[in-house]
This record gives sequence, C-alpha cells and structure tokens, in this order.
Amino acid sequence: QVQLVESGGGLVQPGGSLRLACAASGSIFRINVMAWYRQAPGKQRELVAGITFGGSTNYADSVKGRFTISRDNAKNTVYLQMNSLKPEDTAVYYCNVVSNMQYWGKGTLVTVSS
Repeated sequence: QVQLVESGGGLVQPGGSLRLACAASGSIFRINVMAWYRQAPGKQRELVAGITFGGSTNYADSVKGRFTISRDNAKNTVYLQMNSLKPEDTAVYYCNVVSNMQYWGKGTLVTVSS
C-alpha cells in the first residue's frame, strides 16, 4: 500500500507564492517519475510539471519561468515552488508518482484571488 500526502495549498493573492509538497510512503519501489497535475473547475486535468529520478524536468508552457519542481529521493518527496501566481493557476493540484505502478494523491486546493 502506498500513500501520497500533499500539503501547502491555500489562498494567495495574485503575484504571490506557494510551495506544495508531496510525500510518498508505504511499500513503494524506486520512484521513476514524480509530477504535479492540476484540474480547474470545468476543465480537464493537466500536467503542470514532472521530474525524473535523475532530475530531468519538464513544465507546461503556462508555468515555465514561474514554477519550479524538485524532489528529495531519500525522502520520496516532491515539491512545487509556485511564484508569480495568477488567478488562472487556481485549481486542485494532484501529486502523481510512477514506480512499478502509478499513484495519485487526493489533491490540494490552490486559490489565487484578491
């Protein structure tokens, strides 16, 4: 059994910053890819950023230059530093990890509003 625990969501004003964290625990083999997805109301879930075990990253065009994904392999934890937040970043953010299987977190709400 694998558990993903997300933290760090909340309400922030436009231009502000938040840092999300997701810790994986349980019977998990080496995690190959850790990623963050988001789903805004009425929209499909989309990839925000991903990072491989070796540290290679990829980002959605909409967040490039504003968001930074990182991971601590020893702690099986992935982070998402979000800067210069915009109202359109408002969504539920989901942690996703891929090892021998794929796992999803329950999501954490990020609201960007004045």
